[in-house]
This record gives sequence, structure tokens and C-alpha cells, in this order.
Amino acid sequence: MENSKLKLILASGSPRRRELLGHLKIPFEVVTLNLPEDTDATDPSTYCQELAGRKGRGVEEKLRRERPQENFLIVSADTIVSLGNKIYNKPADRAEAKAFLTELSGKTHSVFTGVSLILLQKGKASARTFSDESKVTFDKIAPEIMELYLDTGDSLDKAGAYGIQGGSLLFISKVDGSYANVVGFPLSRFVSEAESFLHSQIPGVSSWLKLFSLFFLLSALTPSSSGLDPIINFQALSPSSQKNFASSPWRQAQTTRRSST
Repeated sequence: MENSKLKLILASGSPRRRELLGHLKIPFEVVTLNLPEDTDATDPSTYCQELAGRKGRGVEEKLRRERPQENFLIVSADTIVSLGNKIYNKPADRAEAKAFLTELSGKTHSVFTGVSLILLQKGKASARTFSDESKVTFDKIAPEIMELYLDTGDSLDKAGAYGIQGGSLLFISKVDGSYANVVGFPLSRFVSEAESFLHSQIPGVSSWLKLFSLFFLLSALTPSSSGLDPIINFQALSPSSQKNFASSPWRQAQTTRRSST
């Protein structure tokens, strides 16, 4: 019966997305693939939705091959920055990061995050994609502040060459829209979209959160067989479930692996 429950998969290695999705208190796995991040789309909303969908479909194919008997909700996302007709992804180096920030300095730009939801159930897949937009305004970035921020290295793995939760707050003056969207995952929008999507695909469920297998990780996974590290909110488990988790093969294998490193 437990196999009929959904397993939540985050198709992203972003620590920020892991943290945001963790607020739902549902255990999830992180499964990532190295896929090209390019598209012919020029519209920012379409652009990020296409890339998010590509990530999700890649993980869907992997799970179909490796775990055909299980059911999944696969969540993937892609975040970009846009100003006018230009789309800003991650800069290649410090020089490009400085060029990006110089172009954004003193202006209001858009941050788009595209999100893909793929429900893989009994071998059949259905999908929904959406995007969320936030507006971010930069003050004029003084040369010394520019160099101070670039020295942190925070620019190099962020779309638009900045992350809102870091030193960029030195020059961000205003945010209109979802803060979480600028971080990289529009959590409140995701909740409403996931609820609507799952109710449309699986009618008659009182709560969409109850569709997920909260404790599937205790029996379904071992590090040696999957190579995946699931995310478990230990404090959310009942006392009996905490005890079962502590003595589970997965947990014992984790303890052994950590003590040997």
C-alpha cells in the first residue's frame, strides 16, 4: 500500500531550494542531472519554464528506468534575471559578473522562476509548469561596494550575478513580489499550484499533503542501492517513528559511512 503513495523529488541541487521546500515538512529526495541550460526562447517566462521542464523530464526518465514501481511528484525549477530584452543567467567569471551588476545598477529588473511539476503515477506522467515574477530595484552601486560584493564570490553561481540573501542587500533597495521567488523558489505559489494540480489529477483527496509517503525513506532506500541522500525532518516524526528511523538500515548505513570519513 505504501508504494501507492507519492515520493517527493526535488530535481535541483540548490541549497536554497532545498531549504525552502523543507518548510513543507515532507521528506524528499534530491535527484540531479547535468543537462544543457539553453533554449531558443526569448520571452523570460517561457525561457525559465522550458529549462525547468527539461530538468524535470530528465529526472522523470531516470526514475522510470530505475524505480518503475514507485510513484513520484518531481519538482524542478530555474531562475533567471531579465532587464529589457536581455536575460541574465549565471556569469562566467568575475568580469562578466561586474558587467551584469553594472547594467542592473540603479534600475528595476525582473526575476523569473519557472517551476515544473511532473506527476509520475503507475507509469503515466502528467505535468504542469508555471512561472512567478518579482521586481527588484538596485541602488546605484558605488565602485567600492561593487568590489566588496564581488570579493565575496557570491556572484558566480547566481543568475544575474547576485543572491538576495547575501551581501547584495548592500544595494538592493526594494522588492516587489515574492522574496522566495528571488531566492530561487516561489514557495507560496508552489503550494497553491501543487494543490490545484494534484487535486485535478487525483480527485477525492481531502488534503494533497496526505498523498505523500512520509516515511518511505525508512524502507525504500539504502545509500548503496540508490546513491541518493533523502532529506528527513527528524523532529516532525512521532516518537515511535523516530525510534524506527534510528534503527532503520538506511540510518545505520549513514552512521557507518560518516564515521568512516
